[in-house]
Amino acid sequence: MSGRQGNKLPSNLPQLQNLIKRDPTSYTEEFLQQYHHYQSHVEIFTFQPDKPSKELAELVMFLAQVAHCYPDQMANFPQQLKDLLSYHHTVLDADLRMTFCKALMLLRNKNLINPTSLLELFFQLLRCHDKLLRKTLYTHIVTDIKNVNAKHKNNKVNTMLQNFMYTMLRDSNPTAAKISLDVMIELYRRNIWNDAKTVNVITTACFSKVTKVLVAGLKFFLGKDETENQDSDSDSEDDSPTARDLMVRYATNKKTTKRKKKLEKAMKVLRKHKKKSKPEVFNFSAIHLIHDPQDFAEKLLKQLENCKERFEVKMMLMDLISRLVGIHELFLFNFYPFIQRFLQPHQREVTKILLFAAQASHQLVPPEIIQSVLMTIANNFVTDKNSGEVMTVGINAIKEITARCPLAMTEDLLHDLAHYKTHKNKNVMMSARTLIHLFRSLNPEMLQKKYRGKPTEASVEAKIHEYGELDAKDYIPGAEVLEVVNEEEKGRNQEEDGWESASMSEGEDDEDGEWIDVHHSSDEEQQEVAEKMKSMPIEERKAKAAAVSTSRLLTQEEFHKIRVAQLSKELNSAPGKAAKRKNIEIDDEEESRGELLSLRDIERLHKKPKSDKETRLATAMAGKTDRKEFVKKKTRMNPFASSTNKEKKKQKNFMMMRYSHNVRTKNKRSFREKQLALRDALLKKKKHLLK
Repeated sequence: MSGRQGNKLPSNLPQLQNLIKRDPTSYTEEFLQQYHHYQSHVEIFTFQPDKPSKELAELVMFLAQVAHCYPDQMANFPQQLKDLLSYHHTVLDADLRMTFCKALMLLRNKNLINPTSLLELFFQLLRCHDKLLRKTLYTHIVTDIKNVNAKHKNNKVNTMLQNFMYTMLRDSNPTAAKISLDVMIELYRRNIWNDAKTVNVITTACFSKVTKVLVAGLKFFLGKDETENQDSDSDSEDDSPTARDLMVRYATNKKTTKRKKKLEKAMKVLRKHKKKSKPEVFNFSAIHLIHDPQDFAEKLLKQLENCKERFEVKMMLMDLISRLVGIHELFLFNFYPFIQRFLQPHQREVTKILLFAAQASHQLVPPEIIQSVLMTIANNFVTDKNSGEVMTVGINAIKEITARCPLAMTEDLLHDLAHYKTHKNKNVMMSARTLIHLFRSLNPEMLQKKYRGKPTEASVEAKIHEYGELDAKDYIPGAEVLEVVNEEEKGRNQEEDGWESASMSEGEDDEDGEWIDVHHSSDEEQQEVAEKMKSMPIEERKAKAAAVSTSRLLTQEEFHKIRVAQLSKELNSAPGKAAKRKNIEIDDEEESRGELLSLRDIERLHKKPKSDKETRLATAMAGKTDRKEFVKKKTRMNPFASSTNKEKKKQKNFMMMRYSHNVRTKNKRSFREKQLALRDALLKKKKHLLK
């Protein structure tokens, strides 16, 4: 038994740890012995803190594991560890420093340490030149704050930590500032710290002199996550057929009306499926939580004007400023002349700069300021000396800007751009048509008469409001198609609904075998709506709409009827004009113009540009497969031997061989001669194989 060294408890800490956790009171003496041993090692360590100590590391982890068993004796142990780290963390051995941190994490997981003081210490340790330690601390900080706010928001701890992080973002050490910012961004994305205070603390990172911190803050507000790419990858890897597959399937078959309707139905189902499966992502909610967006945008513009960073960082600053101006409808008049300098076709990333100009436009900007931007785009892009793609991008940018600020468009400029409707380039022609279509709904009076199209009810009512004019309505537009319900009728309907629901089970037995007449037709419904709208004067419509809007809460079916009525105005001809179309179809997936534009709106090309020779050659070579299986296999014994006379004869030009005896007599052989020739050929081949 004396030879079994493994059972000696003072030297076998894992076994002692196991026994203490099972029965703490029985092993108090052994624990105190190890605790005194630890204190003596700490005294030695304070004289030489830069030297590694394996025994001290083992004792620290042992005490951290059993600290919850002896809370009275171990009351000062966590504070002693924190003091050692705070005083000596710069000179400590990397492994020993990691051990101390893991011991503190273990004590924090057992709720033996206050989270505020420990997290402040860990933020200070982020200054250490130890990548593994910084990564471990980052993971623990995020997890610990998540656990603190798991059941309910701990506002006291959150406020103290946010105030501390505000100072950490200004830290002289760029690594510590960057990781502190990453912690806040990660907590915001996990919906743990998703309040306005967190967002406004992150705004200070956008003015940092450290490029990494500046870029991280800008990316947070611009919403450039890796999750977007993962979502797009998962969508592309889906096994369901794409729109391209459906179009190819339709193009390769015979084109009939039935197949065309089937394609349209399939495309609608596909769009609906994609919209349902794709989760909503609110990347730009942080911009709405900024306390003073006007002051923030002005400071960003001042930083942009004096910025000496790379061009990509300047582009991110311009993007953020344009989003702030567009979403909050800010007045930042110096931004438009600044962005005008970059509006040249040869400018790098010019389509994104055009997108920023469109995003920064809104109805409260004075039209004179936006007019200068429009004229710059028209003069630099929409000219015949440029290529069709450049002209298309220019017209698309003008269309997006005027859609947000219609007063900026002048009649002369609109007439000039409308003439491109007959341009030889299809992309330019289609872009000009979209611009004309936009102003048919905004203000048809600005267009020439030949471009206005047939007037509809919506175009007659269309009007561009003056600068600063607010069109406030005390009713729901289109509610006149609904009937006004009085209080007595409402009560009677509720009673009838109650009787019907109570007697439904009784009536089911009595009505066996009878047909129930269900009348539902969207076409007839649309015709009735159109007739009602036409027969009413405008004043009567407004009065009835106000009465309906204030009489009750509208249901989803009633809102659907209102939408049908409003969309029918765009198709129903104006009074005194020929009708365009009787009925319309409602598309539930109709996309509305959102707060932010996409680059596709600016770069939209209706005709795919022709590829160059190298691209076409690469595509052709990629489509070619390995065709060795179709090649005739050579049975020659010597692969380096020359070709036979028979093979050479096959490669000769026919004009050389047409007068030879073999060719002239070939068609004149009888059936018997062909049989003999085949027999001789087979025998000859057999002799060669036997040799």
